[in-house]
Amino acid sequence: MKACLDWLNSYLDAPVTTDEADRLLGAQGFPIENRQQVGDDTMLDVEVTSNRPDCLSHVGLARELAAGTGCKLQLPNCELPTAGQQRVEKITSVVNEDARFCPVYTGRVISGVKVGPSPDWLVRRLESIGLRSVNNVVDVTNFVLLELGQPLHAFDLSRLAGQRIVVRHAGDGEVFAAIDGSRHELRSTMLVIADADRPVAVAGVMGGIDSEVGAETTDILLESAIFDPLSVRRTSRTLKLASDSSFRFERGVDPLGVDLASRRAARLIIELAGGELADGVIRTGADEPAPHLVTMRVERCRKLLGIDIEPRRVVELLAALDLSPRHDESAATVTCTIATHRLDLHREVDLIEEVGRLHGLDNIPVRQRIEIVVHPVQPVIAARQALGRVLTAHGYHETITFSFLSPKIGRPFLSEGDEAVLIDDERRKAEPMLRPSLLPSLLACRKTNQDVGNAQVALYETGSAWVLRDAQIIERPLLVMLLDASDPPDALRTMRGTIEELFDRLVGADGLELAAAGGSWFRDGLEIRCDGEPIGYIGVADRRVQELFDLQLPVVLGEVDLDKLLDRYPPTRSVTALSRLPGVERDLSVIVDEPVTWQTIENHVRATEPALMEQLCFITTYRGKPVPAGRKSVSFRMLFRDPTKTLRHGEVDVQVNAVVDRLTKQVGAEVRT
Repeated sequence: MKACLDWLNSYLDAPVTTDEADRLLGAQGFPIENRQQVGDDTMLDVEVTSNRPDCLSHVGLARELAAGTGCKLQLPNCELPTAGQQRVEKITSVVNEDARFCPVYTGRVISGVKVGPSPDWLVRRLESIGLRSVNNVVDVTNFVLLELGQPLHAFDLSRLAGQRIVVRHAGDGEVFAAIDGSRHELRSTMLVIADADRPVAVAGVMGGIDSEVGAETTDILLESAIFDPLSVRRTSRTLKLASDSSFRFERGVDPLGVDLASRRAARLIIELAGGELADGVIRTGADEPAPHLVTMRVERCRKLLGIDIEPRRVVELLAALDLSPRHDESAATVTCTIATHRLDLHREVDLIEEVGRLHGLDNIPVRQRIEIVVHPVQPVIAARQALGRVLTAHGYHETITFSFLSPKIGRPFLSEGDEAVLIDDERRKAEPMLRPSLLPSLLACRKTNQDVGNAQVALYETGSAWVLRDAQIIERPLLVMLLDASDPPDALRTMRGTIEELFDRLVGADGLELAAAGGSWFRDGLEIRCDGEPIGYIGVADRRVQELFDLQLPVVLGEVDLDKLLDRYPPTRSVTALSRLPGVERDLSVIVDEPVTWQTIENHVRATEPALMEQLCFITTYRGKPVPAGRKSVSFRMLFRDPTKTLRHGEVDVQVNAVVDRLTKQVGAEVRT
């Protein structure tokens, strides 16, 4: 940001010298990169960080100097001159077709202006920072931009087709002639300011040559607006077209500054070029926002800065920045009203940084010893650590993959009702889709391992996936797992065991339920439920998925909602004394039809409610002779124990027989001998 010292001093009740400005701005986070003598004045090249767009103006830098010196800030006169009888709505109109990319658009009309040379004071102001004078109208818009930080644009009203403004997206291939003489082919993603026929400006970047103010101009439409920073940045870089306006819009402008700058420019134009202001202003989009409040704890400020600073001093420093601090002695807090031009102040720590900045970082002593207060690990961090330990112990390797992929491999993992989140970015033409699941990334990793000859691969990853649901982008933190499956049933049981141990460590095994399920990307799978709520799936990858990634062997995949898993940490444990009495184990092998799942068998065994059954465990599944085709043998073990006395086999037989009877009736089971 190039600033003129005499210009800065015009907003202070007491001038500062070049050395004072250099020292104060540097100490407050705005170092001077260069000082250059321009006539009797000094031009300062001030480094402004991207989070302080309010200081990309002379008033913004003067506000910082006033805070550092104790001077009073004198704001420019922004009162509107007397307007004529004709309403602005009778002269022109504005249609804003995309309030997302143009949250606010305002227009004022000044009729009967006389375009000519600017007065000497205005020429000197512009030339002091390296700008050339064009004419009195254009110079005023440039002056106000550098004064208040709000970009403006003046259109020749007579050169606007239909004398109207339409804020819209460009048509693919539409041509725009910029004010610097260059011609550009536009894209449909770019926002333009158009008249009834054609674009007359690229929104937030540059005006067009077809509607520029010239010597013949008599009526002007004065634009003051807010444009989406990301849209402006993307358009500016794509067209290789940059300006002082785009530089500021990319970083954000003051919502209240839109009308303020428009009034200031209208006043100066009428003073320097004459004309009559139409009554009123056309405004489309959002209303002016109200300042928001941020509260800071004085004790927290002391701890973070490491100094014993008094509340009175804290209030003085924040008041110097026009933050209207209010000290609540009973709560030991200071609450500030954040002006809309301070786009960087949102949290308590932001106010603490302001206190440290104005107090002076050089005035904060460096201690020879550092005191560290040890706090317990946050539950979510402990849960993530436990998750990593369990999966690593089971032989899984963690992966970190990109969030973008091609629609070809991403769309098969979209759930019903969800749509893909696509980006328009020249750098990601081949992979414009945000992943709807992390599974495609793991499958691509498996393909890479296959290509280099790695076998027995087990992978896991935690990260976010995105889908478009009901016109809203939904972000889902997920845990995904992949396991090689030369024997798919065995691999599925292995992953099931991993899931069970994971839940035991993070949630407690009592909350886990597994039920047979199928899905778009897997077969022969299980739905994972926690306290009755579905939170994920595991299953053998579908043949289509396997072929999509050109995998030679099947794989088992798992996907779990990470937040719903971690939020239940730590698990609740119940501890009982070990029984001194022996238990009785009974193994059963039942022959059932192929579709009957272990979950079904387990549910029926538990539904029998064996009074003394302490544990039920799956052993194995057998297919082959002498078991008939279409049937299978499922073996499981039941452990019985009486906490008061030694069990007799006769007591166990009654309960086992009840289980056999239920399985026979409900699933057609036969006991295998």
